[in-house]
Amino acid sequence: MDYEFKKNTLDGSYYCHCSMDHEIVGRWLQEEIGKQQENIAQVTALIDSAIASPAKEFTLLGREISLMICGDEVTVQDNALLHGYEQDEDSEFELYECESVASCGLEDFQQLIAQWQLFVSR
Repeated sequence: MDYEFKKNTLDGSYYCHCSMDHEIVGRWLQEEIGKQQENIAQVTALIDSAIASPAKEFTLLGREISLMICGDEVTVQDNALLHGYEQDEDSEFELYECESVASCGLEDFQQLIAQWQLFVSR
């Protein structure tokens, strides 16, 4: 997963642009975590717990986007997908779903969070 961090110097907001198929991860960082160190510490603690207990599943429910860690796999998805709405196989929602869920390895995700923490604390 490739990513780039940016800061808007006019309003002080932070952005994370992730590679295609991982856009939801950038949105999650911006909207759910932001630059609040307490939020970043909560995610870091969740990662540490997942490393210590790889057989357990860990979830951090956000307002709009949630994080799930199971073993060495991290999934970030829009909460609308958690409700399990039924749709036709060829529905237009399938395209939306591709932009609303992403998975990556725990090690890559841990590195992303560490880099984000350094970036927003400067």
